[in-house]
Amino acid sequence: MAIVPAIPALSSFTFPDIQEKEDKLSHKLKLSLNLYSFNQLLNEGKIDLFDMLHFCAQHNFDAIDPTGYYFPGYPTPPSTEFINEFKREAFLLGLDISGTGVRNDFANPDPAMRNADINLIKQWVEVAAKMGAPNLRIFAGTNPHEGFSRDQVFKWMAHDIRTCCAYGKEFGVIIAIQNHNDFIRTAADVDRIFEMVDSDWLGLNLDIGSYRQEDPYAEIEKNIVKAVTWQIKENIWIEGKETPVDFSKLFKIIKKAGYRGYLPLETLGAGDPYQKVPRLLNEVRRCMI
Repeated sequence: MAIVPAIPALSSFTFPDIQEKEDKLSHKLKLSLNLYSFNQLLNEGKIDLFDMLHFCAQHNFDAIDPTGYYFPGYPTPPSTEFINEFKREAFLLGLDISGTGVRNDFANPDPAMRNADINLIKQWVEVAAKMGAPNLRIFAGTNPHEGFSRDQVFKWMAHDIRTCCAYGKEFGVIIAIQNHNDFIRTAADVDRIFEMVDSDWLGLNLDIGSYRQEDPYAEIEKNIVKAVTWQIKENIWIEGKETPVDFSKLFKIIKKAGYRGYLPLETLGAGDPYQKVPRLLNEVRRCMI
């Protein structure tokens, strides 16, 4: 009779054991395209989500990141039929769906407006789950909140985001808040909202172009442990000036941190995205090696 080795009790496994294994993992990077890069053409109806799938496949992206705005009928969720057709086409083209996102404003003092945004996020959590997207991108907000202190806004914002995270947990979708130089401007702001929300289902959509108060590379290093998705842009802000990204420096930070996951690219500003995106993609690929 074979002797079955004893299985250690579950309680004998500790967090340090898991952490030690994680520390031995190398980085793993997968490139995605944030469709805001084609914002104008998509909004004008000159191209659609399926055109973008084929563009990503032609350029050998690993994934696509289709923001909710570009689905027909937004903010109303698309039909299950549409979601399934999009998901099927992505699969046949060898593309993951790395995430999606919505517009919201949790800096708004009006609880009814914030509650409407919570309901919107919940609806799109379900869309993300149907697509197989692991995260839903949200914003902090841009409302000037006259008559309320930042401390008060942080308090209600944390409550609202915690509610969204609880719903995301039900569907296996991480809520990815973006540092967008809006209410959240600095690495310290990011740390504060994460501490207040205190949820494993909150992650950071790390926007490298929106750290504008301090050294952006230092800010990225401070926040990278919270990143679950990114917006890799052509430019960052240094001492108030828009400056081309030093991708060699950026990827040293990313690799040192051992980040494993998607790196969506996003181009902004004037110019033809059909030219700008491949140019950014080639530069990123060169520095990833």
